[in-house]
This record gives sequence, structure tokens and C-alpha cells, in this order.
Amino acid sequence: MTFKKTHLIGALCVGVAIAALAAGAQAHHAFSAEFDGNAPVLLKGNVSKVEWINPHAWVHVNVVGPAGKTQEWMVEGGTPNTLLRSGIDRNTLKPGTAVIVRGYQAKDKACLPACKANGREVTFTDGRKVFMGSSGTGAPKDGAEGNDKH
Repeated sequence: MTFKKTHLIGALCVGVAIAALAAGAQAHHAFSAEFDGNAPVLLKGNVSKVEWINPHAWVHVNVVGPAGKTQEWMVEGGTPNTLLRSGIDRNTLKPGTAVIVRGYQAKDKACLPACKANGREVTFTDGRKVFMGSSGTGAPKDGAEGNDKH
């Protein structure tokens, strides 16, 4: 291979790597880009599904509203690794698990097809509280940052 071809291939590889990194960075967002720090929510319901994906895990909770109608909420947590370090794993958040989630509603309050919230802590029926949010995202400071038990 000639010197020019080697450099061209190297430059192409660097360009692809930069594009991939930029796409990943764009997928991760600050709290204030999607959630409303002035719209706290307290969700009581049962887990229907958990998506263990990066950059944020999603916990789906079926919440029965005041009119008796069930509404699905998609609650954003920290990374799967953050949740694991906080004591949340595939065995603690199985479908059907009753939870209370404290967090902040999304700016888009249309709730179609589901309502969205950023979760700060989850409380289990035994009273155990676990931090589920991600620190440093611009969420309001409420004492839960970085604490797995408080």
C-alpha cells in the first residue's frame, strides 16, 4: 500500500470514530433539556418493564390515576451501572414489583404514548429507599445526589 493510501484510510477511520462519538454524545442529554425541575412527581404503581440500556435505564411503571385509569410512566434512571451500585438490579425491579418513584416530569406533558419522568429515588414496599437518578445532569439538588441510602 502506498503512503497516500495508508494516510487516506487512517483519516477515514478517524472520521468514522469522531462521527460515532458525536452521535453518542448527542444521545446523552442534560436534565434541563428534557425534564422540568419545577414539576415534581410522586408515582405509585407497579413495574411493567425495565430497559437496561445506556446511557440511561428506563423503568416503566403503571400508575392508577385519580379517575381510576391506568397510565404508563417511563421513568429515566441513571446508567445500568449506577443502578447496580445503588442496589437496583434485575431481581429488585421485576415486572409486578410495587414501587413509589419520586422524580420530575418531562417538559412534554402530553403523555403520549406514555408519560415520562426523571427518577430521583425509588421506595420499595419494605420501606427501603434507593437513589436512581444520575448526578451532575442539572437536576434540582434535593439531597439524593450520589446517595444510595438516605
